[in-house]
Amino acid sequence: MERYRRTHTTVSDINYHFIWIPRRRKKVLKGEIKKRLNELIHQALSELDCRLISLAIKSDHVHLFVNAPCHLSIPAIMHKIKGMSARYLRKEFDSLKKLPSMWTRSYFVSTARQVSLETIKEYVEAQGKD
Repeated sequence: MERYRRTHTTVSDINYHFIWIPRRRKKVLKGEIKKRLNELIHQALSELDCRLISLAIKSDHVHLFVNAPCHLSIPAIMHKIKGMSARYLRKEFDSLKKLPSMWTRSYFVSTARQVSLETIKEYVEAQGKD
């Protein structure tokens, strides 16, 4: 995979580290729900043309590290991932319908320079070890 994204007018290398939680920080992201969420995040990233660098799903939060095209805004990425995953997860798992919503409206995001890319990747991967 090439480090830089290229279009006819741009060259970019934009990496985001996202963290978000289920509503009320409920520990619902396990088992089949965790497996399905993983699939949905991969699908959403593919539709957005984002490249997955690292993903860790803990029972009560998600770490996502992605490389994004320069035309996508941070809110657009989160809207797609959280909206799509909430819709399908709540439709497929009745236990999640007890929550007022799947995700909180909040999320954490930071940008990563190439120097810290490996450090963040190692951290995110360490989060995925239950």
